[in-house]
Amino acid sequence: MEGRPDLKIGLNAEEFRKYYYLKKELVSFCKDNGLSTSGGKLEITDRIYNYLDSGIKRNHQSHLKTKTFVPDNLDLTTKIEDNIKCSEFHRAFFKKHLGETFSFNVVFQKWLKENSGRTYAEACEAYKRIKEEKKVTKTKIDRQFEYNTYIRDFFENNKGKTLQEAIQCWKYKKGLSGHNKYEKDDLIVLE
Repeated sequence: MEGRPDLKIGLNAEEFRKYYYLKKELVSFCKDNGLSTSGGKLEITDRIYNYLDSGIKRNHQSHLKTKTFVPDNLDLTTKIEDNIKCSEFHRAFFKKHLGETFSFNVVFQKWLKENSGRTYAEACEAYKRIKEEKKVTKTKIDRQFEYNTYIRDFFENNKGKTLQEAIQCWKYKKGLSGHNKYEKDDLIVLE
C-alpha cells in the first residue's frame, strides 16, 4: 500500500486533494512557501490546491474589520443587528434571559446571522427550540471536522469498541487515498 505523500512543492494538486492533512501541516506548508496562513482549514486547503495546480499565490482576501455594534439599552424588543458578532456583551444578555448554562452554539449563531431585524425575544425562543431539537436529532458536523464525523460514525456502527480502536482506524483511514468517511472495512487495521 502506498502511503500518503509528503506535502511539498511538486506534489500534484489532484493527488494532494485525495489525502487528509492536519491543519498544522497545511499552515506549515503555507509559511514555508510564502502563502497566507489565515482562514479556516477548508480555505487554506483550497489556497494550497490552487498554488500546487497553478503556481500562483492567491492569498487570503482580508476583510476590513467592522466595529462590533452593541445596541444601547439592549432588551427583548431590540432588533437583532446586521452582521451580529457573538460578543461577551451578547453572551451576558442571553445568560440573563436564558440562564447561566447558555452558550453560543453553531446552529444558534447561524440563526442569529440569518435573522437580523427580528427581536431578541425571538432569538431567545429560537435558542430554546434549537436546544430541544438537539436532544432528539443528530447534530450535523461541518465538513472540515472530518475526524469528529469519523469517530461518531465509528461508534454508531461499533458498539462496545474503545476510543483507542476508533483512533487507530482513523489513522489508518486518513493515510489512504480518497474520502475519510468511516467504512466497515476500516476495521481491518484492528485484526
